[in-house]
Amino acid sequence: MFTLKFLQMHGARNFLSLPLQNFCMCALQFLQITTTMPHMKNSGILLIVGAALTWGTIGVAVALLYRVAHTDAPSVGFWRVAFSAPSLLLLSRWYVGPTFWRFERRDAPVLALMGLTFAAYQVCYFAAIPLIGVAAAVLINICSAPVIVAVLSSIFLKEQLTLTIGVALVGATFGALLLVGGAPQAATQMDLITGGLLALGAGFSYSLLALLSRSIAPRYHPVQPIAIAFTLSALLLLPVVWQRGLTLQYPPLGWSLLLYLGLVPTALGYSLYLRGMRTTPATISAIVALLEPLISTLCAVLFLGETLLWNGVVGGVLLVGSVAVLYWKQ
Repeated sequence: MFTLKFLQMHGARNFLSLPLQNFCMCALQFLQITTTMPHMKNSGILLIVGAALTWGTIGVAVALLYRVAHTDAPSVGFWRVAFSAPSLLLLSRWYVGPTFWRFERRDAPVLALMGLTFAAYQVCYFAAIPLIGVAAAVLINICSAPVIVAVLSSIFLKEQLTLTIGVALVGATFGALLLVGGAPQAATQMDLITGGLLALGAGFSYSLLALLSRSIAPRYHPVQPIAIAFTLSALLLLPVVWQRGLTLQYPPLGWSLLLYLGLVPTALGYSLYLRGMRTTPATISAIVALLEPLISTLCAVLFLGETLLWNGVVGGVLLVGSVAVLYWKQ
């Protein structure tokens, strides 16, 4: 708890000022490195690990946000994509030039569907949380995604599900299950069913986003497709959250946290993810992304004073071991 108080009084504001003041410069330099780096073995997997590292900070940032501001999940989801879209558009303009908004006609439906699926992911995931609880929503969402991706990628992308990938899939999914844990906290049977279906819908939306990203990744700079897709996603989410009541009043630290969510785990994280998917099969990408709950748990232990039980330790070992198997066998 001392760490949390320190972040609230001193560290959080100072820590968050870095991405707010220097994000564009740091992101430009970092993405330049990933674009021009030598084609080292399994560099795509390492980039996706980097994306999972940024995504793992979302839980702590949102927990701090709820403590300093009166807001709700749909508003947080909207501001997340609303703040990420302009930064991604600027980065896309920097790298691609004046034609950053142009894309091949055959990819127009894919980009539109990417925006729709990310918007659907936000709505389904945040709607499931109040019905079945955070732990159950995260568990169903995260653990269902690699399985769905494995099935769909074998059908539509003709990716082969080898024995190594299958073992890693089982190990990583079971590890995430042990790590996240938690039974559904539903008031009624209908809430349990509805919340479960919404969380599963979030997992399906994420899986579809992964497949769509993989299908167009080789043809564009990593920032370009998500800049267009996330802008569409923000436009699609706006009328939904506005009708529900979009939260517009936040303290300075609250706005800093929202900007952090939009710039670092969203803009930078998905840029790394899409860059990594250029050379990494969709199923392996989804399995590696399961490192997110491990990073989130470690951040919660370090910054929110939460405890890590034995099942979490075993789950973390299984996750890291599964990703290591994929890295060395690829």
